Amino acid sequence: MNLILFGPPAAGKGTQAKKLVADRGFIQLSTGDMLRAARTSGSDLGKRVAEIMDSGSLVSDEIVIALIEEQLEQNPGASGFIFDGFPRTIPQAKALDDSLAARGRKVDAVIRLKVDENALIERVTKRFEAEGRADDNPDAFKKRLVAYSSQTAPLVEVYRAQGKLSEIDGMADVASVAAAIGGILDSV
Repeated sequence: MNLILFGPPAAGKGTQAKKLVADRGFIQLSTGDMLRAARTSGSDLGKRVAEIMDSGSLVSDEIVIALIEEQLEQNPGASGFIFDGFPRTIPQAKALDDSLAARGRKVDAVIRLKVDENALIERVTKRFEAEGRADDNPDAFKKRLVAYSSQTAPLVEVYRAQGKLSEIDGMADVASVAAAIGGILDSV
């Protein structure tokens, strides 16, 4: 089973993905984690990624798709993938569909975590103060929310038209969100 967890940065996708990895044995492909790893690597790509992230912009489709392709190649026998933070644009969604189809797979479910953006800004500000993650800078985060909303809004309708989209309250407690996700996956 291949699942997309859909929602803005800091919506709880990573938390829920980790639970699914532990409970169902899926492999989590978090573009945020992959980009943070590239950033800290000191490589030329990592330096480009750091500059883009620090400005609050989204990393190009080309870079993100290359990271996803690399992970799909490295895990050919996986029982399923959780795409966390990907796709964010229609070209990324098309590239994902093509890549999975080439492997005899498809996106089985898309779960959108619906959240309150003001609450997310508060959450990220607290995390920035506690952990100091550079990509959690509140000003840069606000830019990421705007970019997310403008670039990913069309994906909601794409996946709804395909009959793959389910929406749940991402502001509920972690256990309630996990239970809702589990119910959706069990019905697919």
